[in-house]
Amino acid sequence: MVTWRRRIEPFTRPLFFAFSRATRGMTLGVRVLVRDEAGRVLLVKHTYLAGWWLPGGGVDKGETTQDAAVRELREEAGLVALSAPRLLSVHSNERFFPGDHVLVFAIDRFEPGERTSHGEIEAAEWFDPAALPDDMNAASARRIREVLTGAPPDPVW
Repeated sequence: MVTWRRRIEPFTRPLFFAFSRATRGMTLGVRVLVRDEAGRVLLVKHTYLAGWWLPGGGVDKGETTQDAAVRELREEAGLVALSAPRLLSVHSNERFFPGDHVLVFAIDRFEPGERTSHGEIEAAEWFDPAALPDDMNAASARRIREVLTGAPPDPVW
């Protein structure tokens, strides 16, 4: 399903990038790897981006990366972290946006809560790592494979 947000995203993203570049020299984002008791991974589908992604987003001014990971997990998936985020890897997202970096965290303990995003997330679902969706974001899929196989993380998102 293509929403109106996904249709306008190619036009609004350059404006967002220009604003971000003008207001800060570097951008920083987080993604969160969460697994349930069955070993499934949590993925989200945004209303403005194609495919499935690890939950996450930008780090707000004055916010720690750990706080951003906890906040994004709550906003996008309605999960309340019961353990501190554990840093798994750091990546340069230079190909997509110069100066952008993405930190991947794991949150090992959580409980259900209410999703607090307003119209940003179309779906949040659990997937068996051996059967990830075909339309999954490639970088998110690589991060999952790296963690599950113990491979060293690629420094490029």
